[in-house]
Amino acid sequence: MTEPTDAAAIEPGVYEHYKGARYEVLFVARHSETEEEFVVYRQLYGDGGHWVRPAAMFAETVERDGWIVPRFARVSPQP
Repeated sequence: MTEPTDAAAIEPGVYEHYKGARYEVLFVARHSETEEEFVVYRQLYGDGGHWVRPAAMFAETVERDGWIVPRFARVSPQP
């Protein structure tokens, strides 16, 4: 099984991706076989498509222009 992520820190609301696009996190779900946690979210542009990403990846930091920044940063509780 996969180690649990602190998915409790990922709450519903609007998040900004480090490249600038905004997304609404709907909820955190758990995989039925591995119990890995996944973030279910939708894009707030274009066709409003729904996406899923491992919670560990959603919550990680990335390097951009020499700075370490969150991959997704919460900007508001509601869209």
